[in-house]
Amino acid sequence: MRIRGAVLDEIGSPSPYAESRPLRVGELDLAPPGPGELLVRIEAAGLCHSDLSVVDGSRVRPVPMLLGHEAAGIVEEVGAGVSDQAIGTRVVLTFLPRCGECPACATDGLTPCEPGSAANGAGTLMAGGRRLSRAGRPVHHHLGVSAFATHAVVDRRSVVAVPDDVPAVVASLLGCAVLTGGGAVVNAGRPRPGDTVAVVGLGGVGMAAVLTALAADDVRVVGVDPLPGKLERVRGMGAHEAYTPEEARESGLKAAVVIEAVGHPSALEAAVDLTAAGGRTVTVGLPRPDARVALSPLGFVAEGRSLIGSYLGSAVPSRDIPHFVELWRAGRLPVESLVSSTITLDEINSGMDELADGRAVRQVIRFD
Repeated sequence: MRIRGAVLDEIGSPSPYAESRPLRVGELDLAPPGPGELLVRIEAAGLCHSDLSVVDGSRVRPVPMLLGHEAAGIVEEVGAGVSDQAIGTRVVLTFLPRCGECPACATDGLTPCEPGSAANGAGTLMAGGRRLSRAGRPVHHHLGVSAFATHAVVDRRSVVAVPDDVPAVVASLLGCAVLTGGGAVVNAGRPRPGDTVAVVGLGGVGMAAVLTALAADDVRVVGVDPLPGKLERVRGMGAHEAYTPEEARESGLKAAVVIEAVGHPSALEAAVDLTAAGGRTVTVGLPRPDARVALSPLGFVAEGRSLIGSYLGSAVPSRDIPHFVELWRAGRLPVESLVSSTITLDEINSGMDELADGRAVRQVIRFD
């Protein structure tokens, strides 16, 4: 079938992206779903720094590639062997499929699925190969999803069904921002009543971590970001305090759980500095592969602090997405508040500029 999507042909185009236009929107061919796969009509897709990191070269991926990894849509066709997803079901697309059989899948979300990670790195689906092409030449899949398009063919293990009452925009953000930020809080940070949770970096993932921490019982939540607009926004979301990194240090803030959601060495160093004795620093931001940090090991040993890596929030999507849906239904996780703007697919390059400048929390492409 013919679809319309945004393809990255070359990594490292200069900003502003509204002028260099690294993402080219146009028509592609999408093959039908194979065994164990689904055809999904995309309803909403979020713009994430993980998309920007491919555009700017921080995360090298094979090109040409149809980007987009955070989305929700409606199942329109199922491949052979798929019996647990019905046509017409709304699904959340997740960017790390789990085979359920490798040693990594036995770690309860701690480590990424090995076959899923290999397929993501190669730009293929779990079964191998590509279902996308343009002018007869293959186009790579982004993290098994490629959601910046009107339709996507994905592996069955890349989707989680949600009830009809979950709006498409809310559902789309569950697959990355909420799983990554919220999952880091509940699966890795695990705050206890009376704890302080600090979140360093208030983009979409960091704000989702704030919302999830606020949903916990008797937890003090602090947002940390250099941008005044982000601090104002996080206060409006209910954070008990909000500081720039310098203000946080000067205040003497120490938190039992600190979530680092930037992916920059200075942010991780700041997060460690803000961690109390016996506390846990959880890092979810993806830095450049050559990034390095300067940390003293003394505090980890003498004060019993821990540094924990958390990919996709150490989440098992089939387990955790229903949990976040129930929090949203109960009014305890206002996912809608993460949306800073909605845009069209044709505005995607300008959206990347908003991400690069740090102005956006979550921009969502609407396909309706």
